[in-house]
Amino acid sequence: MITTTLSKQDFLIVRDQDVIPFRNQVKEAAVKVGMGILNQTKLITAASELVRNLLKYGGGGTAEIEVVNNGRENGIRLVFKDNGPGIQDIDLAMKDGFSTGKSLGLGLPGTKRLVNEFNIQSAVGEGTIVTIIKWKNG
Repeated sequence: MITTTLSKQDFLIVRDQDVIPFRNQVKEAAVKVGMGILNQTKLITAASELVRNLLKYGGGGTAEIEVVNNGRENGIRLVFKDNGPGIQDIDLAMKDGFSTGKSLGLGLPGTKRLVNEFNIQSAVGEGTIVTIIKWKNG
């Protein structure tokens, strides 16, 4: 299925103060496409987790908010990019309970469950790119 980008915003995320304006823009984009409150909440929760990871593990980076269409409905695609240390074992990082930090380890697998599409690419020493999509009715 071909996904078309209808609009795009880029954000530099380098400190904690960058998180709230970014989350507010995610909510605004979700409202703009007519996403219901439950799906808005899932998207914002996923975005919060990933932007926190961007700061904590990647040392900051960029985040993109895109309004997309797949021919049937609109949605929001978020792309998080960092030039941090990368993830050594993505399969392990995607297991519930795994954490390199002192957290519950629900981050990446929990985020994947909140969205319709989830993709992660990472290379040790080069960084990580996480892309998620939440469809309006998904």
